[in-house]
Amino acid sequence: MRFIAPSLLSANFAHLADEIQLLNNSQADWIHLDIMDGQFVPNISFGLPIVKTVRKLTSKPLDVHLMIVHPENYIKAFAEAGADILTLHYEAVIHLHRTINQIKDEGLKAGVVLNPHTPISLLEDIIKELDLVLLMSVNPGFGGQKFIEQTYTKITKLRELALKNDHDLMIEVDGGVTLENAPKLFSAGADILVAGNTVFAADDPCRMIERLKKGDLERG
Repeated sequence: MRFIAPSLLSANFAHLADEIQLLNNSQADWIHLDIMDGQFVPNISFGLPIVKTVRKLTSKPLDVHLMIVHPENYIKAFAEAGADILTLHYEAVIHLHRTINQIKDEGLKAGVVLNPHTPISLLEDIIKELDLVLLMSVNPGFGGQKFIEQTYTKITKLRELALKNDHDLMIEVDGGVTLENAPKLFSAGADILVAGNTVFAADDPCRMIERLKKGDLERG
């Protein structure tokens, strides 16, 4: 699987409908929505109204990444807003198994996010309950950060853990994804790459998405 999920955090919100239409016309597989509350991460992004608006503008799956405290309190609301995939941080949830089941009860794909410093081994007792794991390859909160090289090793360890448990897990990577590292990330075992600035700052975002999927390093 080679999925690209452009992060709307890097889009031009003054022309949100146009940006969504651009993604509709592209090879983007999912649209990634970063929800930040200014508490779990040192930034504030957008919330339920934007998710509802995006849902009206696209039929592509909405990959909603909750970077908030007490995410369990908002699962039903994000499901009703139009989320298809809901991921929440291991570091933000006290009763992880219960919360994952809450997400599944709403009919959504359920995932856990690990910050760069959080080890893969902590997922051993819940791995079979997860549809996906999102590995942060930067410290969460802001776009445009430098990719953390240790991510490749974490992808390998996560794939090994999934295979050990005979579980068909999707692995997503978010942060610092570029044309240069996308092929390496896919080769390491990633299935979905989140790309923000790399897509929306490109002269031709649709072409950039296509190149990221193909691992096309040639210029022009």
